Amino acid sequence: MKKSIDRIEYLIIQREKAMRKARKHFWSFCQLLYPEFYKDDRLYLRDLCETLQAFAEDRIAKKILVINIPPRHGKTFTARLFVLWMFGQDPRLKIITGSYNQILSSLFAQQTRDGIVVENESVKSEYFSDIFPQVKLKYGDSAKAFWSLDGSEEKNYLATSPGGTSTGIGANYLIVDDILKSAVEANNERVLESHWYWYNSTLVQRMERPRKQILIMTRWATGDLAGRMMDARCDSVHQVIYKAVQDDGSMLCDEIMTKAEYLDVTQEMGKDIAEANYQQSPIDIKGRLYGQFKTYEKVPEDSNGSPLFSRISAYCDTADKGGDYLATFIYGEYNKEAYILDVVYTQEGMDETEPQVAEALYRNRVNNIVIESNSGGAGFARSVSRILREKYGSNHTKVDPQHQSKNKEARILSNATWVMDHIYFPVNWKDKWPELHTALSRYQREGKNAHDDAPDALTGVAENMVVRVTAKFFEGGL
Repeated sequence: MKKSIDRIEYLIIQREKAMRKARKHFWSFCQLLYPEFYKDDRLYLRDLCETLQAFAEDRIAKKILVINIPPRHGKTFTARLFVLWMFGQDPRLKIITGSYNQILSSLFAQQTRDGIVVENESVKSEYFSDIFPQVKLKYGDSAKAFWSLDGSEEKNYLATSPGGTSTGIGANYLIVDDILKSAVEANNERVLESHWYWYNSTLVQRMERPRKQILIMTRWATGDLAGRMMDARCDSVHQVIYKAVQDDGSMLCDEIMTKAEYLDVTQEMGKDIAEANYQQSPIDIKGRLYGQFKTYEKVPEDSNGSPLFSRISAYCDTADKGGDYLATFIYGEYNKEAYILDVVYTQEGMDETEPQVAEALYRNRVNNIVIESNSGGAGFARSVSRILREKYGSNHTKVDPQHQSKNKEARILSNATWVMDHIYFPVNWKDKWPELHTALSRYQREGKNAHDDAPDALTGVAENMVVRVTAKFFEGGL
């Protein structure tokens, strides 16, 4: 009898130790609730849990955490448990989570809520209410996707999705879980742009201290939410990448996906989709029209340090619609090559862009500019000529409005090789013109692109150069 009592006392003591450990360590919390999934030998899961806790405890000195991980490896499961554990640390926290659509976001919310209220789930050896007995849902305020904790004067949790609302709650933490559905969406610049707009105009506006953001997702595209965040706020982002197939050929976790299963699953996929889903290599890297642009550190000069350009030219594609960009490239011509000297790339209206373009032409001593005269371009050309004449007293630049009737997409595709081989950008052009760099480097050969103004204007540079080189050849000048 005494041995039996001693055994019971021992188990009680061990149970209490395990629960104290779970309150303190997120990995231990996951193991205690779901030991069959959070096993000691699943090292990537332990690393994921410890990274999330380090981020919450400010041991990662960034405000944004990006975690890229393959499908079916526990990212949503772990994110849901992390929300629970965080409420256990501080029931006053306010958290907003976002998923692909309202169905998935509601499921995430329901499972999180049920993790607090369900006390008899057979798959668990311990329950949330045993580990954090002080954390309870507020009576009468426990809707599936929008609820409060007992003792809180404000809502603690909201689940939403792109296009959805975030009103009624502030957020100490934003947690976004895979908001891209497929390769079709990954190739659609408008979808990517809408996600970025929704995140920044709807979710981020709700943030309160400590203003922490967690993006857990498969890397579909360079312009997906994670990619845009790393470009826009690179100094604030800590990124963790888990690949299904490691560099040495081994699998991230054989129990979850063996090499044979990986090969079976991916054999019917395109290689680019498999690389995105399982290796975190964005799908659009292989679909980009422009592989790499040539750069220069100094323009060609003679022995006296004077530029060797035969002329300074420019090409301008005016904005056709309200959301389009005006794109103007100013370039020097030398040895049948074009050296980009200056750029005007903006979504501002014509009352702003007309004087901007005129000033750039005057400052760079441009000899000739071609302005596409479609959709108001002719009027733009007249205004630029007038500003040059009246404000700067200059007739140095010949302004040449030209109607463009050829198919834009066909022109861009057919001139892409010449652009990459013969047009040079300043070596620091990514920092100098970041929006332009993004527009050109991410432009897709196939699929929907949100904007084609920059590639269109750059194609105009190529066409003008080819025409000029060809004319000189027949004149015997080359």
